[in-house]
This record gives sequence, C-alpha cells and structure tokens, in this order.
Amino acid sequence: MSVLSAVSARSAGRRRLSGWRAKFVLLALIWGMSFLFIKVGSEALSPMQLSLGRMVTGALPLLAILLARGGRLPTSPRLWGHMFVAALLLNTVPFTLFGYAAQLIPSSLMGIVNASTPLFGVVFSMLLLSDERPDRDRVLGLGVGFLGVLTVFGVWNSLGEVAVTDRDAVLGMLFVVGATMCYGIGTPYLRRFVAGSSHGALELSTLQLLLGALPLVVLVPLATGAPTGLTWQVVASVSLLGVLGTGFAYVLQYAIVREAGATVATTVTYVAPVVAITAGIVLLGETLAWNQPLGAAVIILGAALCQGVVRTRYVVPPSRGR
Repeated sequence: MSVLSAVSARSAGRRRLSGWRAKFVLLALIWGMSFLFIKVGSEALSPMQLSLGRMVTGALPLLAILLARGGRLPTSPRLWGHMFVAALLLNTVPFTLFGYAAQLIPSSLMGIVNASTPLFGVVFSMLLLSDERPDRDRVLGLGVGFLGVLTVFGVWNSLGEVAVTDRDAVLGMLFVVGATMCYGIGTPYLRRFVAGSSHGALELSTLQLLLGALPLVVLVPLATGAPTGLTWQVVASVSLLGVLGTGFAYVLQYAIVREAGATVATTVTYVAPVVAITAGIVLLGETLAWNQPLGAAVIILGAALCQGVVRTRYVVPPSRGR
C-alpha cells in the first residue's frame, strides 16, 4: 500500500469513527431531552393527546422521506398485523404511560426509571426467544439492575407512612416501569416476527408509527376534550418530541447500528439518563432525592452486565500466529 493510500485509509477510518460518535452523542441528547419535552407537553395535553401528537409528528417526516426516496409502505397483511402489535407495545401504550407519569414525577426521574428498559428486554428475550440463554453475567446483571430500581423507589420507606405526594411519585414511577416492560416485550416480539422481513428500517419505522397512531385517532376524540392552555412551548415540545425523539431518532439508531454495531448502539441507553437528569435540573429546576441518582448508576451497571458491555470474567483473546 502506498503512503497516500495509507493516509487516505486512515482519514476515511477517522471520518467513519467520528461520524458514528457524533450520531451517538446526538441520539443520547435527543432521547435524554425527550423526557423534558414530555413534561412540558403534559402541561396542556392529556396523556393520549400527547402520545398521538408525538406519533403523528414523528411519522409524517419519515413518510415524506420514504416517498421522496421512491419507497412505499409494506403491503403484506401478515406483516401489518405483527407491526400493529409491535406498535402497541413499543409506541401507543408506553408513550401514553409516559404521559401519565409526567403528571406525577419530574422529567429527570422518568429518565432514571427508563434506564431499566434493557433489563426488561433481557428478561423477555430469554422468555420469548429460543436463542437467548441466561448466563452468569446476565443473571447477575438482572439482580444488580433490579436492586437499582428498588433503590430509586426508596423501598426502605413504608408506603403507609409517606406523604400523598410521595405516593404519587411511586405511582408515576410505576407508570414508567409499565412503559419499560412494554419495550421489553415489544423488542423481542419485533425480532421474532419482523426481523426476517425484506423491508428496510425506514419503511418499518414509518409503518409502525402510523399503525400505533390509529387507536388513538379513534380514542382521543371520544375520551378527551379539546386541549386548553396551549402555548408555543407545548407545541414546540410535542413537535420536537415527535420529529426528533420519535422520528429522526429511528434513523440515527439505525445508522449507529450499521456503522458501529448493535452493542455500541445499545449503550446510548446508559447516557440518556444523564442527559435527562441534567436537563431536568438545569432547565426545569427539578430536584432529586439522593437515592435516585444512586439507583440510576446501579441500574446502568446491571444493564451493562446484561448486555455484555461489562463482564465479570476475563475472556481470553484468540491466539495469533507469528
């Protein structure tokens, strides 16, 4: 290889490396800030209205990009059925639960509890997928992670002795746990029934958001009244939540998986809670009890063990011939 070729190869490698790193940071910022947007949007919108607005503003840009590229939505009825179930588990139900949680707890606390998503993903993957098997690190990681969840909840307090506001906080955190459980079930479901599809991520993501919005298009007019007290902050938050946190984030995540691998892409869930905590404290003036950031650190450690990012045993590298 010539010197010029070597320099060009190194430059291309650095560009690819910096490219996925920039996308990684951007995705962590978007997902971390999403909890702030949910909190602001919940000031004027009901949970179902917030969820619908999020999915519609997320789906429309993806649909526009898909059509501009000459693509089209899948037509298989069987695939539509599986995508509808996935949309309920990954979008409609958890997004609505986050809306309820936002009425009760700070955005930073939502981000902390949401860090348990990889734990439920591992649990349900082992239950639903035949090729997923428990090992020592996964079992240890689950134990550590759920210990972190209990730490965030402050289980050493007797629920009968805490104030009503603290009971509301527990309920709000339970809503987030419910949302993360939906993610935990939806991800292996998507892998089992949709992963073999010939369609690309843009087509499937667009279809998923459109199908997820359908139940709410019916329910919102029946179950909620017209929103009052809409401000530009609320409109901007829902728009950013949809376009960035629900639409553009899918594109970013797919790009990171393609350029740096799935393991690197999953580690963004460890950074997003830090962004959520910082944004909530700095921009909304939120406060946290001492056990909540501590619990977040324990949850992240458990999730890292479950996903193999951190290992308890040394893996001997393959020997190289001399």
